[in-house]
Amino acid sequence: MNVLRLFFCLACFAHAAPLELWYRQEAKNWQEALPVGNGRLGAMIFGGVAKERLQFNEQSLWTGDEITMGCYQPFGDVYLDFPHQNVTDYRRSLSLDDATHRVSYVSDGVRYQREMLSSYPHQCIVLRLSCDQPGKLQFRIRLKSAQKATAGVTKQALTSRGTLANGLAFEAQIRCQLQGGKLEVTTDGWNIQGAQEAIIYLSAATSFANDPDKKWRGSAPESKNQQVLAKVMKIPYQELVASHRQDYQQLFQRCSLELEGHAAELPTDERLLAYQKKPEPAFDALFFQYGRYLLISSSRPGGLPANLQGIWNADMKPAWYCGYTTNINVEMNYWLAEPTNLSECHQPLLTWIENLAKVRKKNQQPAIATDRGWMIYSTNNPMGGNSTWGIHRPGSAWLSQHFWTHYTYQGDLDFLRKRAYPMLKELTQYWESYLVKDHGKWITPTGWSPEHGPVKVKNRIVMKEGDRTPRPGASYDQQIVWDLFTNFIEASTVLNLDPDYREKIIAMRRDLLGPQIGRWGQLQEWREDVDDPKCRHRHVSHLFAVHPGRQITPVTTPELAKAAAVSLSARGDSGTGWSIAWKINFWARLAEGERTHRLLRNLLTPATKGGRVYFNLFDTHPPFQIDGNFGATAGMTEMLLQSHAQENGLPVIDLLPALPPLWKSGSIQGLRARGGYQIDIAWTDGKLHNAKIHSLSGKPCLVRYGSRKEKITIARGQSKLWQ
Repeated sequence: MNVLRLFFCLACFAHAAPLELWYRQEAKNWQEALPVGNGRLGAMIFGGVAKERLQFNEQSLWTGDEITMGCYQPFGDVYLDFPHQNVTDYRRSLSLDDATHRVSYVSDGVRYQREMLSSYPHQCIVLRLSCDQPGKLQFRIRLKSAQKATAGVTKQALTSRGTLANGLAFEAQIRCQLQGGKLEVTTDGWNIQGAQEAIIYLSAATSFANDPDKKWRGSAPESKNQQVLAKVMKIPYQELVASHRQDYQQLFQRCSLELEGHAAELPTDERLLAYQKKPEPAFDALFFQYGRYLLISSSRPGGLPANLQGIWNADMKPAWYCGYTTNINVEMNYWLAEPTNLSECHQPLLTWIENLAKVRKKNQQPAIATDRGWMIYSTNNPMGGNSTWGIHRPGSAWLSQHFWTHYTYQGDLDFLRKRAYPMLKELTQYWESYLVKDHGKWITPTGWSPEHGPVKVKNRIVMKEGDRTPRPGASYDQQIVWDLFTNFIEASTVLNLDPDYREKIIAMRRDLLGPQIGRWGQLQEWREDVDDPKCRHRHVSHLFAVHPGRQITPVTTPELAKAAAVSLSARGDSGTGWSIAWKINFWARLAEGERTHRLLRNLLTPATKGGRVYFNLFDTHPPFQIDGNFGATAGMTEMLLQSHAQENGLPVIDLLPALPPLWKSGSIQGLRARGGYQIDIAWTDGKLHNAKIHSLSGKPCLVRYGSRKEKITIARGQSKLWQ
């Protein structure tokens, strides 16, 4: 490392803002509370002085079944009452560095502290309460179920258990360890008096099993909780914390983004408000890492994928069921997984897709029955049940993209052969049989473009919200089919399988109706040139070919990329949170750094001012939807590194393709690129300083920065400094 690079790195780290959200006051509502989670078990923490509230969820507490949709349910609340009123030096925070929530304040000369985490290794939520004077800790604790449940109060445990209408059993259990003081049993909880420290353990479970072959049912939740708590209570607290941090940090610390900024001394709500007057790059970096924190906290191997709100929900009837909507939302949740080095967090989605396919092929609902492959509705639950609103015929093809994406980043041939290729092939077979020939082009006979369509009103074409009228050859369907065929062709080539069928699909892809440019220079949303330049619809589905597809790029298809930019400009820079996040990714793919950051700034506007983030930095549709958080992190990644393009069969690694002027100097470490690469990038004065390219595959690639391009081959496990 040369002296300049060393100086830059030291300066950057010296001024880096702490990776935490913090506040000078307790949360007034759920949208100000802060989230913790271990993938399965999550809580929203309010940080109250007189009354603390932990609203908690367990990812499998769902109504519904393989047919009916149902909805994701809140599990319950833990309430702690304290004899503290007037306090000083109050601070609550969520550290993204160690996934720990903290509250600290002084009351009557005594400093009180709370520390809370949700441990993946030990599968429980742990809360430590302490004070700096002996015998001064006293509080009341209660466990309240959000469901119809039977409560139990003994000196050993607080419990709440019941059964949902679909037969799913559930139980939550709290246990406590004290240092000093005594525990008194009351009618609805415990009174703790005269203690120095208390450690509260919360375990919650259901009888759900993530396996359709077991009819989605497993062991009783009581036995799961007993096993968890019996083990964790034998572990010294500091050892438990250490294992939690080690587990979390081995994921989180793989990728770091350093941008200039000096506003960390402000609490997060004030910092968000200050951002409106003067955007701060370091705040962008915090938001980038918050997305990664939320994915780690809501999606871990062995569990369910992050739903529309991750794992955090307080409503009995949440918006859009808190489900898995496949015409953008659940896919967007995982755009950041592979490039930001969180491949393990991608696994729950892949498993859910396989389970969904199994259920859909078994339960052939007439409207989506198929002889080959499988089709879905737009919104689904963990067990394959659906809302029956909106047949989403290309949805399974879009979902299959995640299998190919996982392979392209990880290079796991066994995964490609056993899991990805069979799925890509069966869906390719479906679309090969479903397409029809019209004027020499293959088109989808029942296309749509979520979630609107052109209808004729008084001899005039207008866009109707929610229209689901079949539109042959709609761009959204056509582009997804092109993407599916391309992924199948490349997978077949890598595995050297089905060469004759591959040639057939190559020929069909060549004759697919492709993207078209319309009368006002736009990329057409429909086969007919009826797009309305005044349409501001939240969905921009006809740009799938730009992102997350790869059919259109500024280098390979400049005219189509220009038309996509026209369409995108016409849609406008506002929208729902997730819509703005998708537009961030679009503009990044179109290599428009300043425009990309403009969209990011639009997203980072307080909901109290009509914007798209709450003060806890949750994205809002409204209401809260986590896809905007995940999509924004993915978009910032696309600004710094892209690897979706190919040239002469080689992956192209684009460095800083959409660097915004505001990010004048910075560095990012640990990004992943397709083809099996890990990359660190540093830049100063808006220009690339260097990139460290580490090969995990030993395969050649093309590295591109601006007009400069170089083919490089790096041995597996070796690195090259590219300047």
